[in-house]
Formats: sequence, structure tokens, C-alpha cells
Amino acid sequence: MDSEAVLQRAIGTISQSDPIIKLLQQVKLGKMKPADAGLRAIVEAWLATYQKVVATPGLTKAALSRINPSPRVAVLIEAGVLQASQPAVQSLESAFSSAVAQAPSE
Repeated sequence: MDSEAVLQRAIGTISQSDPIIKLLQQVKLGKMKPADAGLRAIVEAWLATYQKVVATPGLTKAALSRINPSPRVAVLIEAGVLQASQPAVQSLESAFSSAVAQAPSE
């Protein structure tokens, strides 16, 4: 499988469970609280999925830069849904850094 196909599959997997798309709007509208147990469970599952995706063999440094979790995590932190000190957040950041360090340039 070529690197573009691997990247597209990674993006699709991440997008399927992305809490920003569907749930963050509910938080902003006040229909859901950032500390809601259901929201937290969804976000935790998304972080775990994201961590698995960044470890996908075949992703290049360029591909990984396109799926960098930092901007999305920052949005969730800003909304109060995540905290930077959460183990799942730190684990994802560590996994992403390791994946970038080990990935081929192209």
C-alpha cells in the first residue's frame, strides 16, 4: 500500500470518532458539560484510536505532520474537555513524537 493510501486510511479512522466535529458544538451551546462522563469516555476512546493510528506502519514524516494531534487536542483543552496533564493526552503526545522520530522522510 502506498504512503498516500496509508495516510487517507489514517485520516478516515481518526475522523470517524472525532469528538470535535459532533460533540464540541454541544459543549459550546451549553447542551453538554465538558465534564460529562459520556463525553469523557468518547474523548478517551478517540485519544486511544489516535494513538494507534500514529503508530501505523508506512506513515512518513510528512504524513504524520498532516495528522499531528496537537491542534485538535489544544481545541479540546481550550474547551475544558481535556487537560494537558491527563495520562491519555501525554501518552498520545509521546506516541506521536516517537512515530515522527522513527518515520521515514519519504
